[in-house]
Amino acid sequence: QVHLVESGGGLVQAGGSLRLSCAASGRTFSSSNGAAAWFRQVPGKEREFVAAIRWGGGSTHYADAVKGRFTISRDSAKNTMYLQMNSLKPEDTAVYYCAADHSSIILSRIRVPEAYAYWGQGTQVTVSS
Repeated sequence: QVHLVESGGGLVQAGGSLRLSCAASGRTFSSSNGAAAWFRQVPGKEREFVAAIRWGGGSTHYADAVKGRFTISRDSAKNTMYLQMNSLKPEDTAVYYCAADHSSIILSRIRVPEAYAYWGQGTQVTVSS
């Protein structure tokens, strides 16, 4: 079992930056083939893929909407994943969720919420114009 806890959300002006953290406890991801990701959701819409990282090799994947502005990373020693968000826009406003799974998720499913077994409770990010 894995417990994920996000932190770092808040209110920021457009053009500003935030860094989200996702700390995992329980079964660790060190040296695993697992993957972790960030998703976001606004009321009335489906959960949207933001970015993913393969825990072992560190390869990354991004949604087109955030490519070049957001950076996903992980610290295996701390069992923690991060999302550095720069040049934030009002349309980035959402509840951000971290997700993780110990399996080696195939590329075609790495952007699919159902591929991840573990989820955090979410952290609100609000970008004002």
